[in-house]
Amino acid sequence: MPQILIKLIEHLQADDAGMPELAALIAKDAAMTSKILTVANSSAYHRNPRTVGLEQSLVSLGTDMIKTLVISESVFQTFNSFPHSGSTDLRGFWKGSLTTAVIARDIAKQMEYPHVEEAYLAGLLHNVGRLALLATAPKEYAFNFTARDDEDLCAVEQRTLQITHSEAGAWLIERWNLDSFLADSVLYHHEPITRLEAAHPLIRMVRLAHLLCCHDDQEQAIAESARLCNLDSAQLELIIKNAARQVEKSANYLGIDLTGADDIVAPAAYAPPLVDPVQQRLSEEVRNIMLVSEMGQTFARQHGEAGLLEAITRSARILFDFENAVLLLENPTGHALHGMATGEGQQRLAEFVIPLNKGGPVAQSALERKLAYVKREGQVLNVSEEQLFRILGSESMVCLPLVANQRCLGVLIGGLPAWQMPHVQKRERFLQSFGTQAAASLETAISERGHAKRQIAHVAEEYREASRRVVHEVNNPLSIIKNYLSVLDGKLAKREPVVGEMSILNEEIDRVGQLINGLADLQPTETARTTDVGKVVDDVLRLFRATEFVPASVQIVVRMQEEPAEIDGDADLLKQILVNLIKNAVEALADGGKIEISNRGHVNRERKLYLELVVSDTGPGLSADVLANLFSPVRSSKEGANHGLGLSIVHSLVKKMQGLITCRSGKTGTTFEILLPAKGSTSQVASVPSRVMDSV
Repeated sequence: MPQILIKLIEHLQADDAGMPELAALIAKDAAMTSKILTVANSSAYHRNPRTVGLEQSLVSLGTDMIKTLVISESVFQTFNSFPHSGSTDLRGFWKGSLTTAVIARDIAKQMEYPHVEEAYLAGLLHNVGRLALLATAPKEYAFNFTARDDEDLCAVEQRTLQITHSEAGAWLIERWNLDSFLADSVLYHHEPITRLEAAHPLIRMVRLAHLLCCHDDQEQAIAESARLCNLDSAQLELIIKNAARQVEKSANYLGIDLTGADDIVAPAAYAPPLVDPVQQRLSEEVRNIMLVSEMGQTFARQHGEAGLLEAITRSARILFDFENAVLLLENPTGHALHGMATGEGQQRLAEFVIPLNKGGPVAQSALERKLAYVKREGQVLNVSEEQLFRILGSESMVCLPLVANQRCLGVLIGGLPAWQMPHVQKRERFLQSFGTQAAASLETAISERGHAKRQIAHVAEEYREASRRVVHEVNNPLSIIKNYLSVLDGKLAKREPVVGEMSILNEEIDRVGQLINGLADLQPTETARTTDVGKVVDDVLRLFRATEFVPASVQIVVRMQEEPAEIDGDADLLKQILVNLIKNAVEALADGGKIEISNRGHVNRERKLYLELVVSDTGPGLSADVLANLFSPVRSSKEGANHGLGLSIVHSLVKKMQGLITCRSGKTGTTFEILLPAKGSTSQVASVPSRVMDSV
C-alpha cells in the first residue's frame, strides 16, 4: 500500500490536523496533487479566474472531500497496476466498490462512528480480493470476476482455487499492518447476519453496505443487518437515494469513466469443468516432491546446526505462508521440548520449555508424532501454549512433529490466521513431507554434533592416557636420579671423582624433559636415527648397577654378538623399553634368579629385516589371564601408583619404532622377544618397486 495513504489516514484521524501539514504531505505525490488541484479549480468549487495553490485548494474542498479524493486516488493508483487489470473491463467493479464505499461512509455518519474515512476505505476495498485472484489466476478466474458477488461465488472460488475473494482481500490488507479492523471487515462481508451480533461496528457497516449495493432484493437480510447498525428504513432510503449522486460526483472528480458500467453482464458464478482428480493429485504430488527435494538440497548446503535450524523455519514460512515459525527440540532425556533461537528477536526462545508429561496440544503432537492444529479461541490451553501464541503473534498454529527413524526430534510450530487454516490442512501431505525432510537433515546435524563430541572425548582420553604414561615413564629416570644422588652423596663424602655419575644425571634429566615435551606434541615428528643396541644395553645396565637397584641375589647376563648391532630407531625409546622390562624382571625375582639380555642376530619377517633382542628371566612366570591381557593398560596387583602400565608402554614404544614384540611365559620364567628394524631395512623395503611387491 502507498505509504502516503497510510500517513494521510493517520493525519486525518488526528484531532489537530492542520491544512499546511496536510498540503505538505499531499505535495509528495504528484498524481495526488494534480487531482486535488483539478477538482479545486473546477467550476463546482472555483469562481475566481486566478488559479489557486494546493493549500487554498484544500481549504476550498473541505475535509470530507479531501478524504474521499485522497483515499480513492491512492486505492486506484495501487490496484489499477495489478497484472491483467488493463485487459479487463473494471468499470463495473469500480462502480460497485465506489457505491459500497459511499454507502459505508453514510452509515458510519448515521452511527456516529468516529473514523468515517476508515468506513469509506473499507467499502472501497471490500472486494479487492477479486482483483487479487484475477491477477493470480487470470485464466481460471476471468469468467467469475464479473459474476454476482454472493455465497455461490465464494463456494466456486473455494472449490476451484482453494481460497475465496474475501479471504484473499483480507490476506492482502493484513500485509499493510494497519492498526484497524479493516481486514476483518473485508473477510466477513459474506458472513451470516446471525454471527455478527457482537462484531466490531466496521464489520457490520461494510456487511450492510455490501447488501445495499449488490443485493438490494434481499429485504430480510438488509432489515436484519440494518437492525445491527441501529438504522431504520427511512435512514436507509435516504442513504440509497444519495449514493448514486455521490458516486457519479466522485467518479467525475477522480476521472473514472463509469459509462456503461451497468450494461456489463454479471452472470452467475461459473465453475470450470472438474479436473480429473487422479491427474490433479498426481500433478500436486510431483510438485511437492520437487519442492521437498529442493528443500533437502537447501538444508544440506547449510553450515552448522544453527544455520540449518534457521533454514528450516525460513523455508516453512515461505512454503506454507506462516506469519512466524519456531522450533522446539527434544532435550537429551526426551522429557521436554526446548526452544531454539533461530533469528533476531527470538532469543527468549532459548529459555522456553514445554514438559512432555504436562499435556497440551504441542506435547501431545510430539508424543503421538501427529500433526496438530490449534486455535487460540475456544480451546483450553496451558500457560506454555499461551506463551507460544504471544511469541508467534497469531490466532492459530500448526504443530508439525519432526520424526526421523521412529524418533521425534522436536516440533516445528507455524503461526497463521484462523481463516488460513483450511488451506494449510489441504496441504497436509506436503507439510508432512517437509517435516520428514527437515527431520532427516536435523538428525544428520545432530549425529555430526555427536560425532564431534565423541572425537573431542577421544582426544581428551588420549591426553589423559598420555599423561598417565608420561607420569609412569618419568618415574623411572626420577628413581635413577634419586638413587644416583645418594651415590653422589657417598662419593663426595669420600672425596671420590663423580664425573661419570654427573654425566648419567644429566642424561636422565634430559630424558625427563623429553618425556614431558612429548606430551605437548600432537604429531611428533619422526627423525631418522641409527642406534647401537649394545651401547644402549650397556648404558641401561650401568644405571641399574650404579644405583644398587639390582639386588645381589639377581644376576644379569648379557650376550651380544661381535658384529655391530645397529637398528633404525631412537636410542631414548629403546632405553625406555629396556628400563621397563628389566625393572619388571627384577621385581619378579624377589627370591633371586637370573636376567638375560641377548642379541640373537637378524631375522627376516615378511620381507623385512629385523634385529632380535631378547630379555628373559627365571621367575615364576605369568598366569594365563595376565598373559592374555599383557599389553593392555590394566592395573596390576603391585603396590604403588601407575603400576600395570609398564608393559602397555613397552608395546606402544615398540610399535612406535615399527617393531614387533612377543612374550612367552611358563613355570621356568618369562621371555620377551623384540624385533627392531635393522639398519637400512626401512628404506630398502620402501624402495622395492610396487610391481615386484605385487608379484611376490
